[in-house]
Amino acid sequence: MFPPDTLLPQLTSVCVCVCVCVCVCVFCVAEKPAKKPLKKPIVKKVPMDIAMVIDSSNNIGRRRFSLQKNFVSKLVATLRVGPTGPHIGLIQASDSPRTEFLLTNYTQPKDLLFAIRELAYVGGDTNTGKAIMHTAETFFVQERGGRRGHPRVMVVLVDGWPSDDLEQAGKFARDSGINVFLVSVAKPAPDELPMVRDKDFMKKAVCKDNGFFNYMIPSWFSTTKHIKTLSQRLCSLDGLLCSKTCYNSVNIGFLIDGSSSVGEANFQLVLDFLAGIANGFDISDVGAHIGAVQFTYDQRLEFGLFDHSKKEDALNAVKRIPYMSGGTATGAAILYTAEKLFKRAGPGRNFLVLVTDGQSYDDVGNPALIVQKQGITIYSVGVAWAPMEDLKVMASEPKDSHTFFTREFTGLADLVPLLVRGICRDFTEKN
Repeated sequence: MFPPDTLLPQLTSVCVCVCVCVCVCVFCVAEKPAKKPLKKPIVKKVPMDIAMVIDSSNNIGRRRFSLQKNFVSKLVATLRVGPTGPHIGLIQASDSPRTEFLLTNYTQPKDLLFAIRELAYVGGDTNTGKAIMHTAETFFVQERGGRRGHPRVMVVLVDGWPSDDLEQAGKFARDSGINVFLVSVAKPAPDELPMVRDKDFMKKAVCKDNGFFNYMIPSWFSTTKHIKTLSQRLCSLDGLLCSKTCYNSVNIGFLIDGSSSVGEANFQLVLDFLAGIANGFDISDVGAHIGAVQFTYDQRLEFGLFDHSKKEDALNAVKRIPYMSGGTATGAAILYTAEKLFKRAGPGRNFLVLVTDGQSYDDVGNPALIVQKQGITIYSVGVAWAPMEDLKVMASEPKDSHTFFTREFTGLADLVPLLVRGICRDFTEKN
C-alpha cells in the first residue's frame, strides 16, 4: 500500500535530508586534507650553558619587568632547553646582582618557565657591569653546574642604559671564554642622552663589535618578533668567537729543577706551585693540556701533554712526581722538553714554565732561543740562588714580563696568579 497523501511530503523531505547528509559526509571524508608535515624547529638543540642576566632596576619598572619575563620565557622555549640541550640559569641585575637559579636547577622546560614566571621584581640601580662580573666569576664553574667543553653564553638585557661601567667586566668575561650578547631595549631618547654614562656601552661588554653580539629592540612591546633571530644567533656555534680562550686551549709544559740543591721539602713546594698554575686552567681531552719534565744532569719525562684528559688526574700526576736529585743542566733540558713534550702540540698556544734554583752547568741562551723560534713561549721562574741574568736569557720577550724570582720557595705560591694571567695575556695577543 502506498502511504496516505498527507505523509508523502514529509517522507520526501526526510529522504532528501538523509541523502544530503550522506553526501556531505562522503564529501568531507573524501576531501579531508592530509596532515601538514611538522615544521622543523627554529633552532637546533645545541648543548651550551646560558646565563640570562635580566634588568630588575627602577629604570625598567614593574610593568616592563613583566614584559621582560614574558620575552625571556618565549626565548627559553625557543632554545629547547633539556638535559642534552641548553642549560639556562638566571641572574637579576639591580644595586647588587642576585642569582635566582643555577644552570642545573631546571633542565625541564615546564619547570624553567614556571621559575621565570615566579621571579620577583627587585628595583635599584642598573648595575649591569657588576652583574656581568659576578656572573663571569661565579656562574659557570663546575661546582655550580657548568659543563666542561660546552660553549658559555651570557645574554644581558638592559632597559635603556646601565648605571655602571661595562668595559672591565666585559673584558673579564671575554678572557674567561664567555660569549656575551647585549640586548638593549628602548634606547635612550635624545633628551636622556646626557644621563648616559657611556654612550658606547653596547660595544664594551661584547665579544666583538661586529653587530653579531649586539642586539637592539625598540620597545618591550615588540620583543616577540625578535625571538627567532636572537635565538638563532645564540645557537650559532660558528659565531661564538670567545668560547676558545687560554683557559681551555693552551698547552703548558713544566720544566722542573730536581737538582740536589732543591731538597725534598722544597721540591714539594715547587710541585704545589705548578699544581696551582694547572688548577687555573680547564684541563680536559678537548681543553687545556699539561705535561712535565724533571731535570738534573739527565732529563726525565714525567708525563706528556695528552696523558691525562681529566683535570683531577693531571693535578694528581703533578703532585706525585718523585724527586730525582743530582746536578743542573738546564740548557739540555730545554731542548729535551721541546722535543719530547711539544712534539705533537700545535703552534701558537704552547707555553713552558721553567723553575730552577741555581746556576746551570751548560749554556742556556742558545737552547732557549731555538725553542722560542719553534713557537714556545718560555716563562723562567727562579728561586734562591738562580742568577737573574740566566733567567732573563731564557725568558721570552719582553723579558720583564716573562721572568719571575722569589728568594724563598714559600714565595712561589704568590706567583701563581701572575703566571696564569701572563699566559692568558700572551695567548690573547697571539690568537
